[in-house]
Amino acid sequence: MRHFPTLLRHELRSLFFSSSTYVAAVLFLLLMAGIYYLILVQYSADEFPMPPSEMFFQTFWLPVLFMVPLLTMRSLAEERRMHTLETLLSAPVTTVEVILSKFFAAWIFYCLLWLCTLSFPLIASYGSGGTIAKGELFNGAVYVGGLSYVCLSGLLFIAVGILSSTLTRSQLVAGMLSFGILFILLLGPKLAGAQELGLWADWLHGPLQYLDITQHRDSFVRGILDTRPFFYYLTNSTIVLAIAALVVESKA
Repeated sequence: MRHFPTLLRHELRSLFFSSSTYVAAVLFLLLMAGIYYLILVQYSADEFPMPPSEMFFQTFWLPVLFMVPLLTMRSLAEERRMHTLETLLSAPVTTVEVILSKFFAAWIFYCLLWLCTLSFPLIASYGSGGTIAKGELFNGAVYVGGLSYVCLSGLLFIAVGILSSTLTRSQLVAGMLSFGILFILLLGPKLAGAQELGLWADWLHGPLQYLDITQHRDSFVRGILDTRPFFYYLTNSTIVLAIAALVVESKA
């Protein structure tokens, strides 16, 4: 792993100096700002039983579906299309170093974007002129738990995006593949749990509840820390990245 820091710096520079990255960042912030505004409007009308900070993280899955594919679809698909991946791997670097550098660069940028949402309560407090109490807008415990969950779950989501990018030379196909897998991860267990499972209900209730990301999110937001989500996201992200490394080696 001697060359990993150098590769990571290169990937971060590529992200921060790419115009497409900033387009994606602006779209993300506009979407989340719009969602936050709608939450405030409905909260002011007494239509929400929970504070805005908690409701805000209820919608975290929506930007994941488009932001993660945008951040990761170019990572290896573009390298393969331009035939620069073979050149990169001919240098004294390992496949694992290449995969991890692209993974952590995308994950760091993803976490930074979510940290920018901390400005929303401050802007809303200033713009509301005191009509909404600052304590209602910004609940420190909720934001710490919510952002912790976003960063933890982001490990698996970014890993899925990296794997999708290794499977094709087309950025568009990589983005669509990433979107499809993420959709299943995010909403699949919830939708399956809502179905009539008959005799399988007792057997599948536990696994589906364990895989349901909304359960993990709610636990973090409420300050309930469990080792199972940590094990789930860390283990599965490691497995997905290992598969991505094997795919790259097989196609190099």
